[in-house]
Amino acid sequence: MKKTIYVLFICLYAISIQAQNQKASAMRKLQMAEFAIANFYVDKVDENKLVEAAIIKMLEQLDPHSTYSDAAEVKKMNEPLKGNFEGIGIQFQMIEDTLFVVQPVSNGPSEKVGILAGDRIIAVNDSVIAGVKMSTEDIMRRLRGPKGSKVDLTVVRRGVAEPLAFTVKRDKIPILSIDAAYMIQRGTGYIRINRFGATTVNEFKEAMKGLQKKGMKDMILDFQGNGGGYLDAAINLANEFLQQKELIVYTEGRRDKRNEFFAKGNGGFRNGRLVVLVDEYTASASEIVSGAIQDWDRGVIVGRRTFGKGLVQRPIDLPDGSMIRLTVARYYTPAGRCIQKPYENATNSKQDRSSANIEENIRKYNRDLIERFNRGELTHADSIHFPDSLKVQTKRLKRTVYGGGGIMPDYFVPIDTTLYTDYHRNLIAKGVLTKYAMTFIDNHRNTLASKYKKFKTFNEQFTVDSLMMNTLKEMAEKADVKFDEKQYETSLPLIKTHLKALIARDIWDMNEYFQIMNTANRSVEKAIELLNSNEYDNILK
Repeated sequence: MKKTIYVLFICLYAISIQAQNQKASAMRKLQMAEFAIANFYVDKVDENKLVEAAIIKMLEQLDPHSTYSDAAEVKKMNEPLKGNFEGIGIQFQMIEDTLFVVQPVSNGPSEKVGILAGDRIIAVNDSVIAGVKMSTEDIMRRLRGPKGSKVDLTVVRRGVAEPLAFTVKRDKIPILSIDAAYMIQRGTGYIRINRFGATTVNEFKEAMKGLQKKGMKDMILDFQGNGGGYLDAAINLANEFLQQKELIVYTEGRRDKRNEFFAKGNGGFRNGRLVVLVDEYTASASEIVSGAIQDWDRGVIVGRRTFGKGLVQRPIDLPDGSMIRLTVARYYTPAGRCIQKPYENATNSKQDRSSANIEENIRKYNRDLIERFNRGELTHADSIHFPDSLKVQTKRLKRTVYGGGGIMPDYFVPIDTTLYTDYHRNLIAKGVLTKYAMTFIDNHRNTLASKYKKFKTFNEQFTVDSLMMNTLKEMAEKADVKFDEKQYETSLPLIKTHLKALIARDIWDMNEYFQIMNTANRSVEKAIELLNSNEYDNILK
């Protein structure tokens, strides 16, 4: 017996040594190739670019979400999730090569020095930025800078003959996760979250408490278009809805053992009806929260199947500030569903591992949403089929829910194609709607401010009339958006709603924008309908 154990130990040790030697051999091979190119190639090469290209190519062999980012990309990628950046604090749009101030950030550095909505910034320090076709990225680079640094702005203001000069001291500018939080009907609050960042949960708690003071008993939580973010933010948000020791999510990988995350039971909305809105762009962290709510029968998921991004990336910082985001595990819902949609064709070693095949499979993976539309999955619930192997039961009520990637809603809402036309899409794509809204506000700012002191009055009384639409059509023609009578009539209700929402946004903020846009959102309408009928309770029997 002892002899057998000894022989087994020797074999395992030999296998271990062999594996280490294979790894060392692969590393030496890579180092020798880089050394040879850098020292013997006929022309001089940029070694940094060479190494970057090698890293990128290696990661392409793995999965669609293992990626490399250079130092500039890392900084740009992290800013929205950290919840702030350093700059002058304005919302702006470019109109005819001129920076148009939509709104200064409340109590931000620009507002403090007197910059107003409607101002046009024509120069930053000694650089003219108006009428020179400068890219938005170049302009933002000039406006942003470290906290405490100063920047000189030259501003043209309507009604003032001469340009105005301002010196703005840059500061931390918040990037908010919550677009809107308001009472959508008596007893029902609506909260829309656009990302999961460092400040998301605190923002949510503040919004939730504000709505509870206004009488919120039920909640509509909107994750439509939410591409995700920090895992911690998702766990802490899910905690607001679940009971103590209820599993929120677990992760598991080849080297990463199963890691479970549980609710603490101290959340602020553990009771009360909950509807979560999702669509095909809902991904990652927002899928974790949606999956936990569905698996514990805590609320009703409404909309369309989510994106299906359930891979855990570990950031690996490199010495020059660049970063590798390497997939190390997968996310699983409490009922054991893998959130990640299939990508095995791009990575399965049994398949053709040629570069062309890998690129083709990744292309198919990235085209998945287009293929969903082509298959009818976004318009007809009966176009979605799940094999029995992908059916699982929820934790409390033993309802059937589905795996296979993404979160399939409890109530399907097809994508609305009735009001959308090429004419409407071109108005948006060429910026005509936004440009007209800003021009209208610029010409009527004082009148609007005196007539509509409160949003409620504006929402009830303001209408987009035929004169405004005629002006819009003329502006569209100048932007090469060809008029189509049939498409115009089809999209007219949506165009008017969108235009009114843009005007409200520029007078107030995103909260008011979504209060108007949500009147044309079928998923929001269905959420209200579920709460106002027996359907909600029927789903969660």
